[in-house]
Amino acid sequence: MTITGKSSAQETDAPTKVVPFADDVAFMESHTDLLILRQGDAAIAVAPAYQGRVMTSTFDQKNGPSFGWINRPVIEKGLLSDEERAGRLEEHIYIFGGEERFWLGPEGGQFAIFFKPGSKFEFEDWTTPPAIDTEAFRVVENSEDTASFEHTAELVNFSGTQFDVGIHRTVKMLGRDAATSLVGGDLADELRFVGYETDNRITNRGEDAWTPEKGLLSIWMLGMYNPSPNTTVVIPFKAGDEAELGPKVNDTYFGKVPAEYLKVEEDVLFFKGDGTRRGKIGISPARSKGIAGSYDADGQVLTILTYNVQDAPNGFVNSMWEHQDDPYSGDVVNSYNDGSPAPGEPPLGPFYELESSSPAAALQPGETMKHVQRTWHIQGPESQLDPIAQRLLGVSLAEIRDAF
Repeated sequence: MTITGKSSAQETDAPTKVVPFADDVAFMESHTDLLILRQGDAAIAVAPAYQGRVMTSTFDQKNGPSFGWINRPVIEKGLLSDEERAGRLEEHIYIFGGEERFWLGPEGGQFAIFFKPGSKFEFEDWTTPPAIDTEAFRVVENSEDTASFEHTAELVNFSGTQFDVGIHRTVKMLGRDAATSLVGGDLADELRFVGYETDNRITNRGEDAWTPEKGLLSIWMLGMYNPSPNTTVVIPFKAGDEAELGPKVNDTYFGKVPAEYLKVEEDVLFFKGDGTRRGKIGISPARSKGIAGSYDADGQVLTILTYNVQDAPNGFVNSMWEHQDDPYSGDVVNSYNDGSPAPGEPPLGPFYELESSSPAAALQPGETMKHVQRTWHIQGPESQLDPIAQRLLGVSLAEIRDAF
């Protein structure tokens, strides 16, 4: 997320309260339709009106915690009239929350879809396209563990290029076989988990090819999670000379992240996910290993995010708010930690995010690009979680806990 401005959520300095999944579901169902997908005791709540986003998940739908951050004040208000939105954050975006949402990039630059032609790269001119903000996705399939959605959108980028886009999104629960494949062996009985996969596709429905010279789109997945004082984001990356692979991390989205919030080692970084200071980091495709994660030491929850690594002949779109020398040098994995955007202003959440992006989509008419993301939350004794963290993230839980 790359925004400033006052939040519609309430500011709090207290540690984030653990909200039961059942409570979040009951609240949301009083304001919007939900599809509850299940796999054993695990469940996820999906909202068609919010672009088929996964609002939250749990390993125990009756008594388990809710992992997605839900912005109750915004959901309670619902969609506002143009007059009501004027001068409010909702004039630019509806921050409903949700732990995995479908977006499109690029956000900034000469090929941005969040800035109209002739506007300035400033917050007052920044507007989220309705197709990924306020428009509902149509349900085309719904079973106990799977839901599919479709939508169409007409977008115009900062340079005036028009895109006629077909969107298809499938959300599917993942079971024990997939979890076993992830961790490379059987999960101990003491471990509880929820996992799901989203298959996200965009199709060029127009008559003209999408070309780098006029701007390209990308599929952008963002997840908002509940922070805690002892949550740390962990992103392993490829070691190597910066002259060959580029910087280890881009930490300049909102000004350089201080050392007390970001620790970068030879092949892994640690980034606070406590929701107390606003900052964002990115990993380039040359460095990414296709995986990111976080660990909540208080709740003993290991979160793992993976995506389908694929060839990117046209690079990855750059979302920086500026005219760019290289608009296809963007990051493939990002993490955001929420906090006050300016002195005296409340945070947007607070929350923290894990994100992944597809390559830039240079599509011929009728051609489709696919981006698949998998999300896991695994909870249990640290003795059982530790080997999973070491295998997937390359570090022990002790290293994660002691990073800051």
